Amino acid sequence: MYKRPVKIKRIKKKEIIDMDDIVLVEQAIDLSVNSNSLSNIICLPLNLKELAIGFLFSIGVINSIKDIKDCIINEMEFDINIILEDSVHFDHDVLNMNPVSRVIDTTCGISSPWRNLIKKTLENSQDKANKRDNLRIDAEFIYSSIKEMQKKTVLFRETGGCHGAALFDFNGKMLVCKEDIGRHNAIDKIIGEALLKDIDLKQVILTSTGRLTGDTVLKAVRAQIPIIASLATAIESGIRLAFAHGTTLIGFVRGARMNIYTHSYRIKV
Repeated sequence: MYKRPVKIKRIKKKEIIDMDDIVLVEQAIDLSVNSNSLSNIICLPLNLKELAIGFLFSIGVINSIKDIKDCIINEMEFDINIILEDSVHFDHDVLNMNPVSRVIDTTCGISSPWRNLIKKTLENSQDKANKRDNLRIDAEFIYSSIKEMQKKTVLFRETGGCHGAALFDFNGKMLVCKEDIGRHNAIDKIIGEALLKDIDLKQVILTSTGRLTGDTVLKAVRAQIPIIASLATAIESGIRLAFAHGTTLIGFVRGARMNIYTHSYRIKV
């Protein structure tokens, strides 16, 4: 169950009205790797396979869907066990992390140990050099992508209680759209589905409803997504990471305006 009805009293123009409303239900999901408890993720209990795969990719446990032998989900116990291929090296030191640090909540995103693990993965897997490319996207495409994402985030429209994220190809086609109570979880879900569908993450644009924090941008940088756009603002930590890794970061996409924080050469008017 991920939503339920509630009785509320709404005050409108000094009148109290009894009403039925819908609220989302968050759930703690236990994620294990090779039957070893790895993390506890507070999330909207939908698209759990995509969430688990996207999270493991984001922190560098896997590099592709081929690294996974099996995904065992117990929806009654809210438990996910990812079995890796024998050839995949899993750093068991991660399991020694403080249990509190292994909780992924819906507000602050990832804790410092996870953040450091992602940064270590980036340092080991790709060149951080700020290289220009030939990618050019019309600003109108960014506006229309955000509007399309808003149309597809039905749980937000119904409850106002979750974030959305989506991936678009460079022709404007929506490839993936997911929602979650945590903005970072929504991004993990779309990355997980992209891996399952064998979508080239270097050839997509990510849109989001959430603030562009360092945690959010780290996930997109890890996936080597070139452009990130959001309805919300960017935070200094997100801007710094996007600049360092050559990512175009766009916030406050509203109507026909946007703020481009880094690498604006990819956006044309």
